[in-house]
Amino acid sequence: MLSEPRSGQLTAWGNALLAGLVSPDDAVLAIVGDDAVHRVEGLPGESAPVGLTLALGRLRTLGVTGLRVALPAPGHPLGLSGPPEFNARALDAEEAVVCHGAALGLVPEVYEAGPAGDVHVEVVWHCLAVREAPPADVPSLGEAERELAEALRDATEVLSRLDVAGSGPVAAAAVDAFRARTERGREVLAPGYPPRAVRVLELAQRVGALILVAYESGHGGAVSASEMAARAEALRPVERTARRAQVAAYNAFVEERERGVR
Repeated sequence: MLSEPRSGQLTAWGNALLAGLVSPDDAVLAIVGDDAVHRVEGLPGESAPVGLTLALGRLRTLGVTGLRVALPAPGHPLGLSGPPEFNARALDAEEAVVCHGAALGLVPEVYEAGPAGDVHVEVVWHCLAVREAPPADVPSLGEAERELAEALRDATEVLSRLDVAGSGPVAAAAVDAFRARTERGREVLAPGYPPRAVRVLELAQRVGALILVAYESGHGGAVSASEMAARAEALRPVERTARRAQVAAYNAFVEERERGVR
């Protein structure tokens, strides 16, 4: 399933903080989540890594008025605008945050330590220069919602024809159970996001869960190599569409501000 990326949390709650809708403590608590600690390295004016609270404040003084998320994959620089050095690092991490109002971006690097069962996670966000240009391949919320509906319908038809378990009611129940576990006690997006963004993100996550169930459901009736290839071919564009919608939802805060909605 599409996971909720750390860059999404930083984008959503960073936007709420920059807009004055949440306190610094609440924003940092939501961003860090179950991780042990987050730090920001390479921030202009700082010679050493600093905590998130200080980093977000410094970004504001540097002119940052909003944050966007990027979720690139090989061959798909989704949400990126360059330069190549930043894009390469973001692609390696499969996520990044791009600042609006200042030519800066943040890429997370995750460290795990401790014995099995007691692993703690530390995240270092590397602050790097970015190119000020429109992000690549990010749809509007309306476009994302329409694309998700079409992709889901097409994929369900193909998976049903191939007798993939992920296309039936058992999959739907598994998706609902998964969402109930993962969403309990958390907000899908931070305060200030439009309801449509919340709806699009929820649908993108639901589609991502369906993809996961389809991949993990065994071969079903798709026993031949050609049928298994057809399954992968059906899921690939759906997964891409879901990621585009996920980025559109997280970036809706800044997009509305640019259109003068806020």
